Amino acid sequence: MKSGLFRCLLFVLAFGLTVCAEEIKPVKYVFLFIGDGLSIPQRMMTEEFLARSGKPGLLINRLPHQAITTTRAANSFITDSAASGTAIACGEKTNNGCIGMDSTAKRRLESVAEVARDNGRKVGVVTSVTLNHATPAAFYAHNSSRANYYQIGLDLIASNFDYFGGGGIAKNDDKKDKAYKGDIYTLAEKAGYTVSTNRAEFDKLKPGAGKVISIGAEDALPYAIDMNQDTLRLADFTRQAIELLDNPKGFFLMVEGGKIDWMCHANDAATTLYEVIDFDKAVRVAYDFAQKHSEDTLIVVTGDHETGGLTLGFAGTGYKSYIENLSAQKCSRDEMDRRFKEIKDTDFEKFKPLITEMAGLVFAVDGKREKGGLNLTQNDEEMLKATFDKYVKDGKFTGSSQLANAVTRILNNKSAVAWTTGAHTALPVSTTACGVNAELFSNTLDNTDIAKRLKQVVR
Repeated sequence: MKSGLFRCLLFVLAFGLTVCAEEIKPVKYVFLFIGDGLSIPQRMMTEEFLARSGKPGLLINRLPHQAITTTRAANSFITDSAASGTAIACGEKTNNGCIGMDSTAKRRLESVAEVARDNGRKVGVVTSVTLNHATPAAFYAHNSSRANYYQIGLDLIASNFDYFGGGGIAKNDDKKDKAYKGDIYTLAEKAGYTVSTNRAEFDKLKPGAGKVISIGAEDALPYAIDMNQDTLRLADFTRQAIELLDNPKGFFLMVEGGKIDWMCHANDAATTLYEVIDFDKAVRVAYDFAQKHSEDTLIVVTGDHETGGLTLGFAGTGYKSYIENLSAQKCSRDEMDRRFKEIKDTDFEKFKPLITEMAGLVFAVDGKREKGGLNLTQNDEEMLKATFDKYVKDGKFTGSSQLANAVTRILNNKSAVAWTTGAHTALPVSTTACGVNAELFSNTLDNTDIAKRLKQVVR
């Protein structure tokens, strides 16, 4: 009796899902935003930071439809960006390191971007990292290894997508690659792409420009915290993509905030949250577009995995949080590293003013030490000095990276922020959505569900 009832319920559920799938109508404008390394802790940290700064919260956290999303790879509980990107793009699990191929690395998978292209839509890919990095590559490339950058660059051209924007193309002229055919940019131009490499060329691109590769840096874009007024940002490329892609048949646009992941790997909380804010501004560009096309637009925002094991609490601060302290950091950990290298000295005293300038940490003066806030304890200072001394040898200081790590770690702790790893974790991510068919991205999802459902709306 119970067995028969159970089978009946399964039949009804399966039938209901089939009906729902058949009733899903295509959407003219489809946006997919992926925050690389962006999970719930990164969203919460940034939200609280903005609140304490008296600024509006993240738009991505206010989208009406929300889902907890699992991220595992075919061969690992903890995924990398190649496997997770492929799952989000293609709707099938694969092994870590694999791009647009199944777990045997023998069968090519079809991405939602390719489905959109084949159904007559224009397609765009935007990222703050290199265009042939793992996540963007998952939407157009098919390779057994994410490390085959040159071959992935060839796939970029072969995709015939209409717009690529953001960072440059890594190893674009790798003569050592077995598939070498020439510089990727030159090959792209021969294939009909207009290649824009600077701000002046960026500003000249107008609707009707044809296929475009628009880059703002030779490698990845700068970190948001290090940018100036003239720097092209993720939001700029998102806006340009919309302008160039808009057409009567609609478009699919994937935008990745790729450097959230990089600074989570470095355990740099301040730089991370500014990357999240920059990512959110790009989503806002699409959101503003959607307000004018409310009957024709879907926006989905997700993360490919969590990075760093970010925790919002630290044993040294108990139940108190001081996330606002992160505003004292004025540059990325990488910029700290660079500036430390410029000091050709082995006297730690010469480094103290720069540490205070870049991270707000306050050293004792004439033996007098204030308590609380960003004042360094005796243990803090001893730790920094020990880190410095460890890398002084033969009249040279070679530990600029390690010192930058130590500085950001102390600021993190004083802000009640901590990390469990410098790698990825298996934490689920948050998916949020608004617009037509946004209800499909509610409750609990696997990352493969995102592609499966997006393929239905771009058909």
